[in-house]
Amino acid sequence: MSGTVAEQLAVIKRGCVELLVEKEMEDKLASGRPLIIKAGFDPTAPDLHLGHTVLIQKLRQFQQLGHSVHFLIGDFTGMIGDPTGKSETRRVLTREDVLRNAETYKEQVFKILDQEKTKVVFNSTWLNDLGCGGLIALASKYTVARMLERDDFHKRYTGQQPIAIHEFLYPLIQGYDSVAMKADVELGGTDQKFNVLMGRELQREWGQPPQCVLTMPLLEGLDGVNKMSKSLGNYIGISEAPDEIFGKVMSISDELMLRYYELLSDKSIAEIEQLKADLKDGSVHPMAAKKALGSELVTRFHGAGSGEAAEENFVKRFKENEIPVEMPQICVNISGQALLSLNVSGEISVAHQSSLCALMTQVGITKSNGEARRLIDQGGVKLNGEKVSNTNLELTAAGEYIVQIGKRRFARIVIA
Repeated sequence: MSGTVAEQLAVIKRGCVELLVEKEMEDKLASGRPLIIKAGFDPTAPDLHLGHTVLIQKLRQFQQLGHSVHFLIGDFTGMIGDPTGKSETRRVLTREDVLRNAETYKEQVFKILDQEKTKVVFNSTWLNDLGCGGLIALASKYTVARMLERDDFHKRYTGQQPIAIHEFLYPLIQGYDSVAMKADVELGGTDQKFNVLMGRELQREWGQPPQCVLTMPLLEGLDGVNKMSKSLGNYIGISEAPDEIFGKVMSISDELMLRYYELLSDKSIAEIEQLKADLKDGSVHPMAAKKALGSELVTRFHGAGSGEAAEENFVKRFKENEIPVEMPQICVNISGQALLSLNVSGEISVAHQSSLCALMTQVGITKSNGEARRLIDQGGVKLNGEKVSNTNLELTAAGEYIVQIGKRRFARIVIA
C-alpha cells in the first residue's frame, strides 16, 4: 500500500462528510492488504455530470493508494429505482434503458479511473440468482418499523403518500450487494447513508466483517445552492464540449470554486491550502485560479491540450468582444421548467419561461418584458454578438447565450 495508515487516512478523509467507523478503517488499512472499495451507480440516465464524479474521484484516490476499486453498475437495482429523497414512486426503467445507459457509464468513468485497475461489476450477476426464496430470506432481516424510520419513507407515510413494496426492497438489495462483493468500504453521498449502513448490518447477518462507510457531500451546481442536477439545468456534463465545460466553470462563484477544487481536483491537500492562502493575500487572482480549474477538468475529460485550447478560446472570445467574465446568469432547461437564476442583485430567483424578453427581465438586466421588447425594437440587444430583431424570440436550443444591452449590461443564459 502507498503510505502509512495516517497518510492514507488523510487522503481518504479529504472532502468527506463522515467516516464510519474510523477505528475499523485504521485496522483494515493496518492489515496491509488491498481493500475492496465499493461504489454503486444506478444507470438511470445516460450522462454523468461533475456531481457524480465526486465519488468517482474518491475511488481514484483509493486506486492511487493501491486498493481494489469495484465500480458497481446497478443494472438490477436501476430497474427498481432508488427511493432516496423522492416524494413519490419513481418510474420503473426497462431492461433496455438500463443496459443502454450502463454502456455510456462504462465509457465515461474511465476518463477518471484507471481502467486496468478497475473491476466493473453488475449486481444482476448475483441478484438474478437470488430467487424468490432468497429475496424472502433477505426481507426477513429487517422490519417495516425500522424501514419507516428512514426520513423520506417517514414523510411519505405520515403525509399519506403511497409507498410501493418494491421500494422497501431497494436498500435491502443494495446492502446485499456488499455481502456478495465482500466489500471492505462503501462510498456514497450523504443522501445514501441509510442505504450504505444497510450493507454493514447485512454483512454481520452473513458473518462478514462489516464494511466501513464513507459519505461524500452532494456537489452544488452552478447556482451554488442546489445540488448539481440535470433536471435543474445547473450541471456540468463530463461529455460536454471543452469550451462548454470551461465556460461553465468560469461562471461559478469564487467560494464554490474552492469547493470544486477540494472535491474534484487532483491537487494535493497542501497545494489547495496554499492556493487558499494565495487567494486570501491577493498573490493569486480568483480568475486565474478558476481558469486553472477549468483547464484541469477539461483536460481530464477531453485529453492533453484540450484545457489550454479551451482557455485560449475563452480569453479570445471575451477580450475581442469586451465581454466581462463576471455577470448575472440564469439556468433554464429546454422544456421551460422552473429553474434557478442568480440576478444582478445576487438574489436567487426562479425562471418559468424560455422567451428572451422574459429571461432578460428574470435575470435583472431589464425591469420588465416591455422594456426588453422596446430595447430589441430599437436594435439595442445582442445575443452572442448578433443583433436581435425578434421580440418573440424563444431560446429552445441547448447552449450558452450571452445577452448584451449597450456596452455595460450583460447576462449569461444557459439552456440545458
